[in-house]
Amino acid sequence: MDNNLSGEDNDNIDWDTEDELEIQEIQDTTFSSYTDLRTTGQHAISCGGEASSSSVSSKSKFIQQFVVMGFREESIAKAIEQNGENEGLVLDALLTLKALEDSPEEQPNTSSQLESRISSDDSSSEYNENFLDDDYEEDSWSSDSDTINSAKQCYLKDESSSLSEKEQLLVNMGYPVEEASIAMERCGPGASLVELTDFIYAAQMAREEDAYLPEDVKPKLKHMLNGSGGSMKRTLYNELRKRKKQRVICDEETIRLPKHMIGYGIPTESVSSMVKRTLPEQAIGPPFFYYENVALAPKGVWDTISRFLYDIEPEFVDSKYFCATARKRGYVHNLPVENRFPLLPLPPCTIHEAFPLTKKWWPSWDTRTQLNCLQTSIASARLTDRIRKAMEDFDGEPPMRVQKYVLDECRKWNLVWVGRNKVAPLEPDEVEMLLGFPKNHTRGISRTDRYKSLGNSFQIDTVAYHLSVLKEKFPDGINVLSLFSGIGGAEVALYRLGIRLKNVISVEICEVNRNIMRSWWEQTNQRGNLIEFDDVQQLDGDCLERLIDSYGRFDLVIGGSPCNNLTGSNRVSRDGLEGKESSLFFHYVRILDLVKLIMSR
Repeated sequence: MDNNLSGEDNDNIDWDTEDELEIQEIQDTTFSSYTDLRTTGQHAISCGGEASSSSVSSKSKFIQQFVVMGFREESIAKAIEQNGENEGLVLDALLTLKALEDSPEEQPNTSSQLESRISSDDSSSEYNENFLDDDYEEDSWSSDSDTINSAKQCYLKDESSSLSEKEQLLVNMGYPVEEASIAMERCGPGASLVELTDFIYAAQMAREEDAYLPEDVKPKLKHMLNGSGGSMKRTLYNELRKRKKQRVICDEETIRLPKHMIGYGIPTESVSSMVKRTLPEQAIGPPFFYYENVALAPKGVWDTISRFLYDIEPEFVDSKYFCATARKRGYVHNLPVENRFPLLPLPPCTIHEAFPLTKKWWPSWDTRTQLNCLQTSIASARLTDRIRKAMEDFDGEPPMRVQKYVLDECRKWNLVWVGRNKVAPLEPDEVEMLLGFPKNHTRGISRTDRYKSLGNSFQIDTVAYHLSVLKEKFPDGINVLSLFSGIGGAEVALYRLGIRLKNVISVEICEVNRNIMRSWWEQTNQRGNLIEFDDVQQLDGDCLERLIDSYGRFDLVIGGSPCNNLTGSNRVSRDGLEGKESSLFFHYVRILDLVKLIMSR
């Protein structure tokens, strides 16, 4: 998404995987008229601070519900700090910590050389509290809590030691010994505590709902789930995890993402197989518009976006079909879908095509061919050094537990092999290349700002493929209203398509991004006019009329409002379109409707 709009630093990491970890339910409010929409949108934009007076009381109640369950306040505070005010994750962390505290002390000389190196940073606790906490740059957003907890529990023990220790942890949490043993056997010694509890709970629920299971067995199962053996904490824990799984399923069904996210076609697809579509009547006519945001948003978000943008069905596309990195996005637009063409030359679509020097060092057991979604932050030198030390313990192929650890970190942080046993994060110019920007597009600012700006940008090849239909429609050039411009992804895409930029009204709140955009405009010797605004709220009816009178009608209104409150990495304020930043979507709707109204006169 091409934006940085909140006026505050956006440190969200965009984990854009198929299994978006924690889904929060968002009320899907129906608006009876456009007036109601604008009122609700403005309220969502302006009311961010009104709840502050009750926040202390709310947090106190949140803590108190765990205090009455017998947990210590310092443990609760620590769990909240790591996971945010998420009931299920906080309880998960507290139960795990309690189980670890209750387990026997680890006997000396039972851990492997690899384990001692990985945990050497903090030998004062039973498990390394900071196992992943320092594995990102200073300004990066905290990484996924489930992955952190999994890494903390499964800290690469020796196989024989891991089996008995994890079984004991499961028993301490209220599980029968036989079920703990079965879980260890089925999931393997490298499985995390969370994975093991999930396996046991799934088996329990399957037996509970099995119509052919003898009735004399089911009471035992219910006693195990709800009785003294499981305790109130176990019952609540299981119920929360059940509700979490149900919410994920519900959200996936609501979003209705296609299995292969290719929208209405990709460059490698034959024209005959492209899907035809019919636009609603109110969406036809000038100007063309193009709106983008993250595909895996909370429940009801894309239904709401579609409803406010003339009931146009979103086009979901993953940029892995255009380049060597995944980037799942949804687009709502009224552009034609026939006669699209890609930017040439086609960009590399695999890691080795993009970075051929990595082939020499790439191990055979790292089966990645493409990168995960590019983030707004990178892994730290401490993590890459830890991986190097782990790999150096083995002359040949490392054991499976080490391979799994290394691959998990490589996938999460998009690490590539740059030497023997040596991985490294992508450099900013490499990220620019993957996203389709010219080399040094973001050069001249801090590395942290470069990663942040690029992580929030368009993927140029994907967007240009959609916008390519405008070239024959505007042979003399195009007037663009670019909302939430970011580092100029839309403008770069149009320029690379050979579409002349006559006048661009650019709205971007981040000064760093505005400077990048202005520098690119000057370096490419653009002959048109670049008019800059720093806030979408400045564009009212009078301002838009003056702009249209001065520069002519807008041919394209393009932009992607902030995804801060939509992305799955945000566990603190994933409030959907009602969130402080993502509610700026309503300004896109407001401005688009005003432009259509003024141009229709």
